[in-house]
Amino acid sequence: MAKDIDLTSSEWCDLVFEGKNKAYGAYDMRQNSPKRHNRAMIVVVLVVIFAFSLPYIISSIVPEKEEEIEMNVVTELSKLDAEVKKNEELKPIVETPPPPPLKSSIKFTPPVIKKDDEVREEDEIKSQDELIATKVNISIADVKGNDEIHGQDIADFKEIVAPKKEVEEKPYEAVEQMPTFPGGEAELMKFMSENLKYPVIAQENGIQGRVILRFVVSKTGAIENIQVVRSVDPTCDKEAIRMVKSMPRWIPGKQNGNNVPVYFTLPVLFKLL
Repeated sequence: MAKDIDLTSSEWCDLVFEGKNKAYGAYDMRQNSPKRHNRAMIVVVLVVIFAFSLPYIISSIVPEKEEEIEMNVVTELSKLDAEVKKNEELKPIVETPPPPPLKSSIKFTPPVIKKDDEVREEDEIKSQDELIATKVNISIADVKGNDEIHGQDIADFKEIVAPKKEVEEKPYEAVEQMPTFPGGEAELMKFMSENLKYPVIAQENGIQGRVILRFVVSKTGAIENIQVVRSVDPTCDKEAIRMVKSMPRWIPGKQNGNNVPVYFTLPVLFKLL
């Protein structure tokens, strides 16, 4: 009879637990063990199949990406080449302006004292009558003219020199000699106490604090580019900026003995007494 029973069947489980307590859990685990074994076997087989096929999957994916990238690059380059040729065809032809009307002139050469036998006939100084007869001007260079009646002498043309653009020097954060207020720090404190006016609105609202300003002391000592680093109130900020703008020129900062623009940070205190 035992030979006819399948070990994975529920009959075999009932035979093993015949006359025993089936309520404490071992019976249920034994009954469900075939299902667990089958599921575990399927998972193991799938993992093994995936592990063996992973290299083939990777090798099949990578070439496709490279080909796609290469095709995109070729397409973009072909479009670029077409656009460049199109732009070249549409480029307008710039005509060269004609030369200005000029009179013929002979370059003036300072006379040199030589012996008579060393002077060639063509180098001899011409007389005033001969110069008038030739109707050729004496100028700064030898020029073959193209309009003897209405043309101008080459000496009348002045060289046009484009004005040089001054390169704006970037302000320094710190230098060998920092900029100072005329008379030093004591005079600066005195100027601030005498010229700073507490805004009425800020007083009525009990607003007080320290406004921190940052500005540039230029190479000439002028105050430029005032910025509020820390604000207390718009009215206080505005008053602090007004007071700084009313300051006289500072003594500019120096680097390597030269005046340079320098950033300067100044706290302005608003305090109710």
